[in-house]
Amino acid sequence: MSPDPASTPPAPRLRLRIVLGPGAMLGPGKAELLERIHDSGSISAAGRQMGMSYKRAWMLVEEMNAAFAAPLVDSARGGPGGGGAKLTATGSSVLRHYHAITAAAAQAGAADLAALSALLSPPPVADSPNDMSDGK
Repeated sequence: MSPDPASTPPAPRLRLRIVLGPGAMLGPGKAELLERIHDSGSISAAGRQMGMSYKRAWMLVEEMNAAFAAPLVDSARGGPGGGGAKLTATGSSVLRHYHAITAAAAQAGAADLAALSALLSPPPVADSPNDMSDGK
């Protein structure tokens, strides 16, 4: 019988944040925001999908746009014709490079991640005598 997927802990994985300079960073959150802007054509929709306010999403976009020589996101104000946002060529390039770096790091670190995983304690078994989940 195979283990219940709900009780199987997720495999270890890397989450990389690249520090590009003072105050300039790119990590999984910003990369996801860029991807969602690309997919939705909207900063507000991308932020909502990630559970963040429009203000927070816009602040992150401004931060990324300021960090690079050319903007990563181009936006148009709303109004009768509607607004929108899209990744620029630089934004697409930055996202491609970020994904290439994370994929290379994951591949290079796969054996060490597996070794770390093997050293972890096993997850607690439900209904074991030491299970305090029901408030005992």
